[in-house]
This record gives sequence, C-alpha cells and structure tokens, in this order.
Amino acid sequence: MDNSLPPADELVLVDRELAQLDARRSQLLARRAWLIRFLHAPAASAALPPRPPVADSTPRGAQNVLLTLGGTLLTIAAIAFTLVSWGSMGIGGRAAVLSAVTAAALVAPVALLRRSLVSTAEAVAALGMVLMVLDAYALHRVALPETDGLGYAAVAAAVLAAAWTAYGSALSRLRVPLPVAVVAGQLPLPLGVLAAGGGSTAFAWAALLTAAADGAVVLWARPASVRITAVTGAVALGGWALLTGGLLSLTSPWDGAPLLLAGAAVTLYLAWRRPALAVAASAVAGLAAVTAVGGLLRAAVPADWAVPGYVLCGLAAASVWWLRAGTAGTASASAPAPEAGTRPGGSTADTSGARLPAGVRLGLACAGAATAALGVVWALPPVVAGLLGPVARTTEVWSGEHAEHALASYPGTAVLVLAVAAAVLAVLPRLWARCGALALVWALLTALPVSLGLPFAATLALQLLTSAAALWIAVRPGPATRGLRTTAAPGGRSGAPGAESGPGAPLPPVTAPSAAPAAPPAGGPGAPWPGWAPVRPRMQAPVAAPGTVLGWSAYAGGLASAVSAVALSLDVRVATFLALGVVLGLGSAVAVLGVDARRVVSACGAVLTATGLVFAVAAAGGFEDHWTALALLLVPAATAAVGARAPRPVALAIEITGGVVGLLALGIAASRPAFLALALALGGVIAAATAVRPERRRFAAWTAAALFLSATWVRLAVWEVATPEAYTLPVTVPALVVGFLRRRRDPEASSWTAYGPGLAATLLPSLFAAWTDPEWVRPLVLGVAALMVTLLGARFRLQALLVLGGTVLALDGLHELAPYVVQAVGALPRWLPPALAGLLLLAVGATYEQRLRDARRLRDRVARMR
Repeated sequence: MDNSLPPADELVLVDRELAQLDARRSQLLARRAWLIRFLHAPAASAALPPRPPVADSTPRGAQNVLLTLGGTLLTIAAIAFTLVSWGSMGIGGRAAVLSAVTAAALVAPVALLRRSLVSTAEAVAALGMVLMVLDAYALHRVALPETDGLGYAAVAAAVLAAAWTAYGSALSRLRVPLPVAVVAGQLPLPLGVLAAGGGSTAFAWAALLTAAADGAVVLWARPASVRITAVTGAVALGGWALLTGGLLSLTSPWDGAPLLLAGAAVTLYLAWRRPALAVAASAVAGLAAVTAVGGLLRAAVPADWAVPGYVLCGLAAASVWWLRAGTAGTASASAPAPEAGTRPGGSTADTSGARLPAGVRLGLACAGAATAALGVVWALPPVVAGLLGPVARTTEVWSGEHAEHALASYPGTAVLVLAVAAAVLAVLPRLWARCGALALVWALLTALPVSLGLPFAATLALQLLTSAAALWIAVRPGPATRGLRTTAAPGGRSGAPGAESGPGAPLPPVTAPSAAPAAPPAGGPGAPWPGWAPVRPRMQAPVAAPGTVLGWSAYAGGLASAVSAVALSLDVRVATFLALGVVLGLGSAVAVLGVDARRVVSACGAVLTATGLVFAVAAAGGFEDHWTALALLLVPAATAAVGARAPRPVALAIEITGGVVGLLALGIAASRPAFLALALALGGVIAAATAVRPERRRFAAWTAAALFLSATWVRLAVWEVATPEAYTLPVTVPALVVGFLRRRRDPEASSWTAYGPGLAATLLPSLFAAWTDPEWVRPLVLGVAALMVTLLGARFRLQALLVLGGTVLALDGLHELAPYVVQAVGALPRWLPPALAGLLLLAVGATYEQRLRDARRLRDRVARMR
C-alpha cells in the first residue's frame, strides 16, 4: 500500500529537517571555535593541591551511630522499668515518673532544634514516642485492666497516631514522628474489627478502608518518607483485601464483588492522580474489576460459560486502550511538563475534562489482555488433543476402528473463547496481533473435532483443509498483511508492509532544533558539552518482513496439521491414500511456489510423503519386503530426475532425502542377498544417471562405482564364488584406467596415487591366497603378473609398479622355492650351511663399501621415480 505523504506535509518535514541541520552546523562551528581557543591558550602551570586523606567514617555517621545506640539503651531501660519496677512504686510515684519522663522526652526536641541539633532531637523524640506506647500499656494494666485488649489497642493506636501526627506537624524538622504515625494508623480499623468479632469479610473491608486512607496520604502528603510508608501500608492491606475479595468471588460472588469493585475504584483513583503509579495501579484495578464482574457472571450462567464470561470482561477492560480521548479531545501519549497547576507532592491538576491518561489505559489494557490470555490457555487442551491424539494410536493400522476423542467431556465453549480472541486480535493493525490471530484460527480449527465430537471423515477433511489453508497463506501471505500499520523501524527503515524507501518515502519524525547553539563549557577538553554529542553509527538488526513472519507462522501450523491428518488417516486404507496424496500435492505446491527455506522443507516433506505412499501401495498389494525395497528405489530415481530441473538448494535437499530413502531400501533388501545385489545395481544406475550433470559428476560417479562394485560382490557371494580375484579384479581394472587417465592429464602425479590402490587391491589378496594354495596355477599366474608389473615400472620409471611388483614377485618366488630349499638343505652335510654363511659374510665384508654405494645408488634411482 502507498504510505507517501501529501506534498504539503512532506514539504513541512523537509523544512524541519533542514532547520535541524542548520542548528547542528551552528553547534559544530561553536565547538570548533572553542577548541581553537583552548589549543592556543597557555598551559596552566599551577600544580594540583594535595588530596586530603580519606577518613574511615564521617562525623555525621559517627554521630548517628552514637545517638542510635543511646536511644536504644534508654528505650530498653524504660521498658525494663515499666515491666519490672512498676509494682514497687505507688500510684502517685508511677504517674509522676511516667509523666515527667515522657513530657521531658517530648519537650526536649524543641530546645534541641533551636540549637540545630537535629539528630539529637530525632533520637530523643523517638524515645518519647516509645514512652508514649509504654504509657498506654501502663494505663491499660493499672487503670483499665478489664478492658478488652484488642479494642483498647485499636483506640490506643488511633490516639497515638493522632498525637504523633500533631507532634510531627508541629515539629516539621523531625523526620520520625509522621512515618511512625502512618504505621500506627494502619492498626485501628483492623484491630477494631477483630475486637468486635468480625469475620474475614469485615476485616477485608477494614483493611481496604485503611488502604484508601493510605492512598489519600500518598496523594496529599509532602515528605517522601511519609509517602513511602503509606504506599507500603496500602500495598499490604489493599493486597490482603483484594485477595480476600478474589476468594469470596469464587465462593460468594455477591459478597466479594462489592469489595473488589471498591478496591478497584480506590486503586484507579490513585492511578489517575499519580502518573508514576498509573500502570501498576490501573492494572491491579482492572484485574479486580474483571474478577468481580466475572464472578457475578459465573454465578448467573452455566459452568461451561464461566471462562468465556471472564474473557469477555477482560476484553471489555482491554478495550479501554482505544479510548484515547474523552469529550475533551485526544490525550497526549506523554505527560505534560509541570506548570502552575501542579499540586504539592507532584500531582498535577486535571484540566482535561474526561481525558483518560495513557498510563491508566495501558494498565487496564494489560489487565484485560492477561485475563484473555488465561482464557486462551484454558482453551488449549482440546487443541493439543486434536493435534496429538491421532499420533498416540490405540487401534491397529487400517483396522477400520476409530479411537474416541480425548477430552471429549471438555467444555465446548473452549472454541468460542478461541474464536473471540482470534477476532479481537485480527482487528488490531499490528504484526504480533496478526500472527496471534493466525495461530488462534489454526487452534480453533484443530480443536473443533474434539469440542464438537465430529466423526472420522469430517475430522480428516477438516484437518486437510486446515493444512491446505495454512500452507496457502504461507505461500501467499499478502492477504494476511492487509491493514497492518506502518511503523518506522530503527534506522529509518519501515518494518511494516507497504513501507517505501527512496526520495518518495515519508521522512521519519524530526526533533525541533534548539533555539541557539549550546555555550562552550568552561572546563577543559574533557568537560561535558550538553548541547552536542557526536553521532555514532549503530548496527541495526535486520527486520523481518511481515509477510515472512506471517508465512512462517502459517507454515508451522500447516505442517503440524498435515502430520496429524496423515496419522489420523491410518485408521482406514482409502483415507490413508487420500491423505498422503493430498499432503504430497500440498508439499509439491509449496516447494514450487514458496520462497526461502520453506521450499526446501516442503520438498523434503514431499519426498517423505512419497515414501509413505510407496509403503502404503506395497502394504495394500501384499508385497514382500524385498519387493518393497525395489519399489522404494522409485523415490531416489524420481528425486534424481526432479533435481535436474529444480533450483540448487531444493535439488540438493531432495536428492539427499532420496539418498536416505535409498539407504532404507537397501536395509530392507538386506535379508535377501540376490535382491540386495539387484537393488545395489539399480542404485548404481540412478547414481550414474545423476553423474551426467556437471555439478554432481564427481560425487555421483564415485557413488555409482561403489554401488556397482558392491552389487558385483554381493552377486558373487550369492553364487558362492570363493576366488578372491573375482572380487578384486572389478576394482583393479577401473582403478588402473582412472589412474592412467589422471597421469595423462597430470604427468607430475605420483604413481602411488594413480596406480597404487588399484594394484594393491588385486596383488595383495592374491599373494595371501597363493601362500595357502597347494596348486601351482595361482602362484604361476601371480608371478607372471608381478613380473610384468615390475618390468613396466622399470621401463616407465614408476615407483609404485616397481616396488609392488618386485615385492610380490619376490614373496611369490620365495613361497615356490621354499620346499626345494628345505629339501636341499636337509640333504647337505650339517657343516656346509655355516661354512656358506661364513663365506657370504667374508664376501660382503670385503666388498662392503662397493655394496653400500650400490645400495645408495639403487635407493636414489627408486626415489627419483614417480
């Protein structure tokens, strides 16, 4: 879609961008002038003053420690006096002591503050407040011993909270009294309810009223310590009240709903007045309201409709996000700067009429979205059962019996929840919402057979249609991306469909230039320069196109549905052929029409589906295993034919998959060696046909040779041929031909590389066989062959032929002459062998230098051979 701006709006953006560039140029020029002045200024020669030693502790810290310890000791002494020494004094003495000490402790901070001894005044005031608590305890023990403890504690806490509030307000420089008064204010109502014998509901109402009072303190109190203490109390007591209301909404909705709604109202008012707490407080308010209304609906509707009721309430709360403005106009996304209307404590007077703050909208939307998400999670079990139920088979293949749907008793309203959630997400013009809607529609179609109890045929048809629709969206995601909002990605790139680039594309928003360039700093080069910072390039992560994201989402669902449909179709023979045929067609279509890795995966899936179809045909025809193996070779043959025309990534993937299927066929045919030889030969034919292609020639040619050789060996083994030359000559002849062709192309190639493997493949096994063969034919033929190889090596100066031929010839001759040598040695006198050995040693010793030179000359000649 076209997102270009009208010419007038684009002109405004261009002018704004040019103004920003002019402002930046002015800043750079000012910075350059300052740097020039700094570089030409005389260097300062004054040395830095020595740094004073760092003390282990500051005087203020030591003073606070001493005052804390002193106040703690005095508090302990006062408690011990009240609890232990109280009975040893009369009424007058007791009253006089407590009154005097408490009055002194409360009056002393006044004089201390006049002398600016604030920390000392804090410690003494804290002691005085502890004494007031002890006075209240003593009063109860002496004057009012029969009064109920909880009721007296509630009244005493209220009196102490009021007294400490007045005391802290009078002495505003003291930081302790007011937070302690807030802490004491948390007790009167809850303790009063407990004293009156109220139940959990009354206690929750008391906690909620106390939390509301804490909220008022948060809104109108100035000291930060007082607000922090009030927030802590409000969270603790308000959380208890809301949890109690939530439990009551499950057992007694009409008792829990007023409590939850009242808590939601208090929390929402706090969120409205405090932007810093708007998101969290409004989220809590939204959850409370949804729980209250949902509990009332749950009591009025059947049990199966309870979760849909909660989901509808959550969606109603989430819809507040679209209320961007009330009657006063559109609300700004960011809070305005504090002006004259700012109240003490940071709250701003609301002058926008019915405008709903962005933080409140976000919190309520998050609460509603969380509720809807929980409802979707509740609706997922039928989806899992519909997807994985056919895989966990409980019946025989092609038995005609159908297993019952798992979770058949699950509420049928689960699909309604999925449908409503999908419809809501489809309305949102965001990529994540569109992906979620796509996934929920797929989940809805997967769960329908379980929730509605559809028969086998309808279930199979629905799964195949779901797979087809999902794969179509994966191939053509264009319709699914319609209506998505264009959002500018970091770096000026668009991350939504229809994003443009180039001169006609809309420019990103620009910031207004500063009125004047920033003044140069007064410090050195390292001083901060708030008006300017160098722009460093940032590496931006690649942004996936919406069509790609939606395509992969739909593709995953389509594959899952296809696998489930094939597993389900195994109940009936005709259904199996139908499902495999449809899935094969779908996979082939995606492999042809798709893009990126989806083509490769679909092509591999089509090959596997064709393999399954071959198995189904073999099973239906009653083929034996070896005939099934031969039928499976049709799959690699087809992949080789298709790979010749397919694009390179797809061709490689399907050929590898076809090769795996071919290995499976060989494994199945291994039980019948004759058919294994035939399968190997057919595989060699397929590989040889593939070797015609230039890009596959090298690998396919070697594969074809290995398969043909293996087929020959297996066939010889079937014929019970024990002659090793029958197995080795089919290897030697092609290897020598290949070596000869390589030497013609590269005369510098070593003879060991060209001819060594081929000669060794026949000469060495034949030599081992000749040493154990009692006949004379094999040694004679081997000796003649070794002699010819040796002569060829000497004639053409080929080291491999000379060494291998000579070694085999010598060992073969030694084997043939050994019996005669043994016989001759046995006929000679026993003194003759030592004498001959001695003569030989004398001859060698006499001509040692000449023989050594001859050996070196022979070694050098052999080493110079190729």
